[in-house]
Amino acid sequence: MKINDITIGIVLFKSEKVIFNCLKSLDPGLKIVLFDNSNDKILKEKIKKKYPQIKYFLSKKNLGYGCANNKIFKIAKTRFVFIINPDTELKKNCIKNLIKNANKIREDFAIIAPICSKKNYGFFKKKIPYKIKLTNLIQVDWVQGFAMLANVSRLKKINFFDKNIFLYLEEIDLCKRLLKNNERILVSKNSQIMHLSAKSSNIGFEFDRCRNWHYMWSKFYFYRKHYSYFRGLKETASNLIKSLFKTFIYFLLNNSKYIIYKNRLSGLLNSYLNKKSWDRPLLK
Repeated sequence: MKINDITIGIVLFKSEKVIFNCLKSLDPGLKIVLFDNSNDKILKEKIKKKYPQIKYFLSKKNLGYGCANNKIFKIAKTRFVFIINPDTELKKNCIKNLIKNANKIREDFAIIAPICSKKNYGFFKKKIPYKIKLTNLIQVDWVQGFAMLANVSRLKKINFFDKNIFLYLEEIDLCKRLLKNNERILVSKNSQIMHLSAKSSNIGFEFDRCRNWHYMWSKFYFYRKHYSYFRGLKETASNLIKSLFKTFIYFLLNNSKYIIYKNRLSGLLNSYLNKKSWDRPLLK
């Protein structure tokens, strides 16, 4: 693998406050594809003016994180795509070390992820069944979706991200299906990235409302898909009780948190009823 074999893929949604710092952290000359779920023509003009080499795609419809990345996989002409969130910043030699580690194992992987710059290796279960005997690589069950170097041909075998998931657990679902397909998911301990977390969009409270809806919808969907309907009920029972209780209490108190817990309850009930993930953030 060489640097020319990689495309940087970033999904945007009203991400103007963070995307320029992200782009600044990337080495000049990298192939970069931006896919904008908010159809932000003004941001496109600003970025193209400063970075004319970047490929910028506007989507008239908000496809969600997974489906937008599926579009990037198809747009990219390279064998590998490094998915990163707009609220990330790469540390020195992040990509260089990812490439070096990938070449040590002869590109035999589906995903390699960097670590957070805080040196948090906690993107996987504490009890790891086995490790690759290389200094800087650990084999894991799953990695978080804010930064993943993807081997496109391996992901294509499982049809990429699940198009039914709009937001949350899409990367966990992807990794689980890759493991079932006997693919390797790795963490590169000497590749570092900074992640601001939940700062990819600047639409404020509306983002909080929407993400709470989708977290609950996706949680039940994930367990129902990979285990059973009853396992999904078991895993979300406490969420249901808590959401019912707090929706009622905050409604009586006329507290704005009422909207958050009402949406958590709505997302969960819609998932129980096998309804599609329909809620979308509203833009003023």
